Amino acid sequence: MNRLISWKDSDWALLGAALLIAVMGIVQIYSTTAGTRFAGAHVRQICWVLLGIGLLLLVCFYDYHNLLNYAPWFYLVVLALLVTTLLVGNEISGARRWIQLGGLTIQISEIAKLCVILLLARFLGEFQVGEVSFLDLGKVALAVGIPTVLIALQPDLGTALTMVPIAIITLFLAGLRLRYFGAMLLIGVLALPIAVHFLRPYQKERIATFLNPESDPRDSGYQVLQSKIAVGSGQLWGKGTAQGTQTQLRFLPVPHTDFIFAAYAEEHGFFGVLLGLMLYGIVMLRLVASAQTAPDAAGMFLVAGFLGVFAFQILVNVGMVVGYLPVTGIPLPLMSYGGSSVVFTCLALGLANSVRIRRFVN
Repeated sequence: MNRLISWKDSDWALLGAALLIAVMGIVQIYSTTAGTRFAGAHVRQICWVLLGIGLLLLVCFYDYHNLLNYAPWFYLVVLALLVTTLLVGNEISGARRWIQLGGLTIQISEIAKLCVILLLARFLGEFQVGEVSFLDLGKVALAVGIPTVLIALQPDLGTALTMVPIAIITLFLAGLRLRYFGAMLLIGVLALPIAVHFLRPYQKERIATFLNPESDPRDSGYQVLQSKIAVGSGQLWGKGTAQGTQTQLRFLPVPHTDFIFAAYAEEHGFFGVLLGLMLYGIVMLRLVASAQTAPDAAGMFLVAGFLGVFAFQILVNVGMVVGYLPVTGIPLPLMSYGGSSVVFTCLALGLANSVRIRRFVN
């Protein structure tokens, strides 16, 4: 092993904060599923976290440049898997988002995010800052747009939207001119009426509910209203693990997945929420530091792309449970139940640490 590459160079604050979040998530999943048909979900989550940690440690000392070399092939394979998901994937509640491989159910869209980040890091890493042209912008839009459309067709609008911050943050760091960002914003605004036309009825209902959840408190507005009640009832110190009334009496829907933050807030209160957000803040600040000290532009774009996804998911999930954003089904990283999300996050953290470890390598 190169003498410049050592465990001592790992970002232990990043890894420690991420592990604490994962442990908090496991405890919360146990609390919200005990005595329900989802009982035992925390055991499966432990297995996913252990697998994720193993992959993270494996990736840490693997040179990320080798993965960047194969980024176009990874991208093509994941496009083929997304098409396969649409054609023969497991259909649950009218959505095809998962592929069954033996005893495993895999959400390919989570892998797609990592492949898109790798592809953009390779492509933009070859430019000097400020050299990205309008033609290059079109290439990035195409590379991000194809998997985004395929994911939206599953339909999974929440995961599709996570592709947007990847493109924005990498293009911003690449020095794309502001007038191009303005053109992108204008195109996005003009395309909104068309996009709304293609939304499913339940997606349109979610937007209407976000604007006025009290208009239908027993149906479309039920999730948001119960979530806000749960968050508020936690007060300063919370009601204690497995003691939350909204959660334990099953008023709060899916408290171990999309609305796990609401259940956590009810049982651990304001100070518990503050601790959780501080840990997320540590992870994001350490990712910023890793991007700043990356040995090359490709490494910077790799870390920044994941930072964009990570921050976006936290913002949307927390905003959703307190009623400031529409319900989108975006999981809270490392806390929400779900193997694909945990594995993606751990792989991305491993790659970020791989960049960090090589910051002194020329």
